[in-house]
Amino acid sequence: MAPRELDLQFHVAQPVLAVGGHMKNNIALAWADRLIISPHIGDLDSPRSLKVFEQVIHDLQQLYKVKAERVVCDAHPGYASHRWAQQSGLPVRTVLHHHAHAAVLALEYDRAKPWLVFTWDGVGYGEDGQLWGGEALLGSPGQWQRVASFKPFYPPGGERAGREPWRSAAALCWEAGLDYPVPREPELVRAAWQKRLNSPATTAVGRLFDAAAALTGLVSVASYEGQGPMLLEAATSDTGHADPMPLQMNARHVLEADWSALPGWLADNTLSVTERANRFHACLASTLLAQTQALRIQHGDFNVGLSGGVFQNKRLTETVIALLEGDGLNVYLPALVPCNDGGLSAGQIMEIVGTESLS
Repeated sequence: MAPRELDLQFHVAQPVLAVGGHMKNNIALAWADRLIISPHIGDLDSPRSLKVFEQVIHDLQQLYKVKAERVVCDAHPGYASHRWAQQSGLPVRTVLHHHAHAAVLALEYDRAKPWLVFTWDGVGYGEDGQLWGGEALLGSPGQWQRVASFKPFYPPGGERAGREPWRSAAALCWEAGLDYPVPREPELVRAAWQKRLNSPATTAVGRLFDAAAALTGLVSVASYEGQGPMLLEAATSDTGHADPMPLQMNARHVLEADWSALPGWLADNTLSVTERANRFHACLASTLLAQTQALRIQHGDFNVGLSGGVFQNKRLTETVIALLEGDGLNVYLPALVPCNDGGLSAGQIMEIVGTESLS
C-alpha cells in the first residue's frame, strides 16, 4: 500500500514527523504544503511492530528526501510511539489523544464556524489524567474545550478491560448497586474495585459497548479487539427510539451523561438480545443529540463532527447523523483518513503545525 498524500491549506516551515498512537499506528510527515500519511503499521506491542515502525519512519523521509526537524506524539507516556519520540533527539510536542481525533475534521473540512466534535472511542489519555473516550470538544485545533462527557466508571483490571468485557459490565453494575457474576476470584476483584486498585476511571463509550455486550450475553472475554461492540452492532435490527440518558453539569462545567439506568435493562433477559441492542444504540444516539441541543443553547452555532473508533459502527453513526440533520445541523465525518486511531498522526499535525501556521 502506498503512502497517502494530502494538500495542506497552510505552510509548514519546519518538516515535522507525527508518530500517531499505540494501536492502529501509522505516521505522518509534513513539510511545505504537503502531508504524507504512511500505510498502516499496526499495534506497537511487539518487537516486530516496533521494528517496522522505525523502518517506516526512516523510509518515508528517505523516499521524499525530507528530514524531520521535530516530532509530535500522543500525550500518553505509556505509548511506544511516545517513548520513541522522547528518545529521538528531536524537539517533541505532545497532543492529547482526543484533540488529535477532533483536529482531523478541521484538517479535512474548511469551515468558518467553530467545531463541536464528539470523540468516542475505547480509551485515550485526557488532560485530567483520566482515560477519556466519550468526550465532546468545542472550538478549533489548539483551542479545544471539553464541554460534554459521560459519568466515569472504574473497570477492574485496567487495560485488561479492553479484552474482557465482563470487567466493564461489573463496574457499571456495582456502581448502580446491582450484582454481577464475576467469572473468577469475585471477592478479590470486587475488593480491588472498591479500593480503586488497578481500576482507573474512564468515560469511554467503547467500554460502555463492551459492558453492553457482556450484559446481553454476547461475549464476556473477547478473542480480538472490538469483538463485543461488533457483535452488539450485528445484533441490531432497527434502532428505533430511546430516551436519552439524564444530563447534568458536573463540577468541572462539563455536561455529563449518566448511564446508571443502563445495566438494569441491559441485563433483563425478558427482553431479546436484539431489543436490548437496538435500545442501547438508540439511547446513545439520542444522548448525543440531547448533548448537542443543550450545548447549542449555551454556546451558539457550530459544525458537528464525529471522530473516534466508535463511529465505525454503521448503525450508530447513521442514526446519529439522521437525528442531527433532522435538527438542522451539518454533520461531518473524516473521509480522507480513518476516524479511528489510524487518523491520529494526521490530527497531530493539524493540532500543532496547523495551529501555528494559521495563527
